[in-house]
Amino acid sequence: MDQGAGVLGRRRGYGTAEKAEVWDRWQRGETLKAIGRVFGKPSSSIHFLLSRTGGVRPAPRRRSRLALSLSEREEISRGLAAHCSCRTMARILGRAPSTVSREIRRNGSHDRYRAAFADEAAYVRARRPKRCKLARSRWLRQAVARKLKRDWSPEQIAGWLKRVHCEDENKRVSHETIYRSLFIQARGALRKELVQYLRSKRTMRRSKHASSKGDGRGRIVDLVSIRERPATVDDRAVPGHWEGDLLIGSKNTQIATLVERHTRYVMLAKIPSKDTETVVSALIKQAKKLPNELYKSLTWDRGKELSDHRRFTLATDIDVYFCDPQSPWQRGSNENTNGLLRQYFPKGTDLSVYSQTHLNKVARQLNERPRKTLNFEAPAQRFNACVASTG
Repeated sequence: MDQGAGVLGRRRGYGTAEKAEVWDRWQRGETLKAIGRVFGKPSSSIHFLLSRTGGVRPAPRRRSRLALSLSEREEISRGLAAHCSCRTMARILGRAPSTVSREIRRNGSHDRYRAAFADEAAYVRARRPKRCKLARSRWLRQAVARKLKRDWSPEQIAGWLKRVHCEDENKRVSHETIYRSLFIQARGALRKELVQYLRSKRTMRRSKHASSKGDGRGRIVDLVSIRERPATVDDRAVPGHWEGDLLIGSKNTQIATLVERHTRYVMLAKIPSKDTETVVSALIKQAKKLPNELYKSLTWDRGKELSDHRRFTLATDIDVYFCDPQSPWQRGSNENTNGLLRQYFPKGTDLSVYSQTHLNKVARQLNERPRKTLNFEAPAQRFNACVASTG
């Protein structure tokens, strides 16, 4: 008997309060295993609960203030037992006679009306969800799917639609609607296969508090701190100031990533190894592809691959500044770009198999995407305008 009770206990579902606590913990960034330990359940049980709505917390259901309440329905039931007319009951409730008449007709007529049953039936009927805009518009659904397949993010798609179709509300959709349509398949708008084109490849939303990372680096001789960088670089008003880093793959492979702060223009360089001589030589080669006016400074983290920064400056006349220890946000544009690049080069990928031609293709795709920070203009547009002005 005890064994059976234990099995039943393990199979017990979640109550309303428990579901609320699961969602609270998930939104605070706790892991599935940590949440499962609190409830004495496996992580798969927590995942099943959360995945039904794609990790998106369902909005709490609320009755409309205009709907009849249970107490009003009980008053109608008593009125029917006393053979009162609809007008009499409506006057007592302060409702329109048509409201009372419709309520009785929907829920069993004069002879079979029961307040509790009528209240429950009304609550069920009220669950009729409004179809989202993507489900209603085939054109919009196809436009979003095409852009997702080109590796655009939902936010980029939403911003581009708003910019191109600023006069037509029916041809615009929010990035939140796109995400929810992908994560919540019950909406019936976007196919589940399109999730593979999201940068994270996740099928369920995670909390923004779910992860954090640090950055430990070595010492560099004669470095110039970012704190000595001119104010004109900080405000991004002038083009020609770059941020750089190495994107690391498996088997000790890497790619040099460079981002121009003013336009967010991206350049990628194939790096055979990350010793300072190889990295600096590759950066010198990249720098000489650009006009002097468009490459004035480079900001790097404290990785030892740039220990020979003085050789880079002597060869290019480009100043190099180094971030504070464990401060990756000081190269925010580059950190963001490295995150975008993980869509093309996931963690654990052997980066040595990619040619410079392929890296140029990836960079071109990034540069042709609209960016929210540029008011959904593409980095290539901004950068080309800067090149033209220097000419």
